[in-house]
Amino acid sequence: MDLEDIISRALAEDIEDGDHTTRSTIPASSQGRARLIIKASGILCGTGIAEKVFAGVDPGLAMITFLNDGAVICPGDIAFEVYGRISSILQSERLVLNFMQRLSGIATATNKLVKLTEGFPARILDTRKTTPLLRGLEKYAVRTGGGFNHRMGLFDMIMIKDNHIDFAGGIVKAIDAARLYLEKNRKELKIEIEVRDLSELQQVLDHGGVDRIMLDNFSPADLTRAVGITAGRFETEASGGINENNIRDYAASGVDFISVGALTHHIQSLDMSLKAIRE
Repeated sequence: MDLEDIISRALAEDIEDGDHTTRSTIPASSQGRARLIIKASGILCGTGIAEKVFAGVDPGLAMITFLNDGAVICPGDIAFEVYGRISSILQSERLVLNFMQRLSGIATATNKLVKLTEGFPARILDTRKTTPLLRGLEKYAVRTGGGFNHRMGLFDMIMIKDNHIDFAGGIVKAIDAARLYLEKNRKELKIEIEVRDLSELQQVLDHGGVDRIMLDNFSPADLTRAVGITAGRFETEASGGINENNIRDYAASGVDFISVGALTHHIQSLDMSLKAIRE
């Protein structure tokens, strides 16, 4: 589903047969302006989406952007102004804020973790723990905050997790089956496998056949040992229970990637509001 379709459906959900409050209080031809006011510090994300929402409601609306996505923002900053028919501005308001507050919250949270890992090689990754149908937007917000995207879905990487391993009959069988599948179907996808302890890690190291190893729910000490044992033969990724309080300890292990599901599924939206400019 593309962005225009998402916006169209979201507007239909909100407006249905009409914005009766605006219809009853504002003359249809009235013109006006509003500005997006930032009310919390963070990283801005979603200005381009806001512009598409306004255009989806009324192509006659015009937006002047003062701050672009990725900008460091503080309370009182003005991200943009929009002008045109007041009724169109009011119909757009909530969807614009819903998108921008959530995406800015994701970008802000991502940027915080990126800064906490400065000085170490680890790159911060998102996961598939996203809002259904909004994955592309939420992953864009992660990139805006300085993070990187893991796979977009089930289609662009072989990701052998614990359930795959257990159902397949073990690590070796799972890896061999995945490689055979790629060969038979003439697909070129990277293979990542999850390991739960140092014993499973050793099985992967002995067998090979993967591109990246996910070290799931390792302590920082065990992760450091695992990265040392891997010795650069494969990319390494830390996952599970990592947050702003311990992420620097994990990054210090030398791991290549740190994936944090909370970036998209446990986020506080960034406070902002769209306010009328009274002439």
